[in-house]
Amino acid sequence: MRFENKSIVVTGAGSGIGRATALLFAREGGRVIVADRSEGAQATVDRIAADGGDARAIQMDAGDEADVIRTIALACDSFGGLDILFANAGISGGMANLFDTDVALITEVLRVNLIGPFLAIKHAAPRIAERGGGAIVLTASVAGLRSGAGSPAYSASKAGVINLAQVSAQQLSGSNVRVNAVCPGLTETGMTKPVFDYAREADKMDRVGRLNPLRRGAQPEELAEVAAFLASDAASYVNGQAIVVDGGLSSSHPVTRQDYGKTAA
Repeated sequence: MRFENKSIVVTGAGSGIGRATALLFAREGGRVIVADRSEGAQATVDRIAADGGDARAIQMDAGDEADVIRTIALACDSFGGLDILFANAGISGGMANLFDTDVALITEVLRVNLIGPFLAIKHAAPRIAERGGGAIVLTASVAGLRSGAGSPAYSASKAGVINLAQVSAQQLSGSNVRVNAVCPGLTETGMTKPVFDYAREADKMDRVGRLNPLRRGAQPEELAEVAAFLASDAASYVNGQAIVVDGGLSSSHPVTRQDYGKTAA
């Protein structure tokens, strides 16, 4: 019961890594605000309630400041404050290359994936500090480490998240609020569902994640365990770090390159 009576907000908790982590927090005693842009938030809350946990659902846009403020206020009003925030919400923005990425696309990806965590830290950290400290965990990606794991827009946004965790950890010095990021590799979520669905239908699951040494993709629960560790007191001396969970992919980041000016076959 690592999170007994802890007040926790999880964004992007309507599916995937966010849902798996919210369920884990609740199973271990946490009282969870399940936030998502979709109606999946209520489905997550229903699962928590069925297991005897305590949770509230809220529909919100992680990149909208008013929504972020409203979500944190719900946690404080419902549970008496805030101890932990997992800023997990994000979008892929597709796989457009550098020259096919228009300004509107990259602006939206940055708004959700980078401004969203910024807003979460800005408004959650003071509330967590009031309780004597706690943890903020951000979802970054192996795509934020170096080229080869995502589109230009997505990769740039996640690189920003990694740096944001580092900068925030420094600027929260003395507050006892820790900020870390988790960097998933290929994980079966709503974002990657088409990849996994196609592989199953074509009987090609052996090719999913084949570039990493474990030769498979991850399940959301595997990422949830790492996010929960970073949020727990067991990680009390872990701060300003980007923890990679990718089956070993980023130990080399192998990638098939496309030459400039040529179209992939």
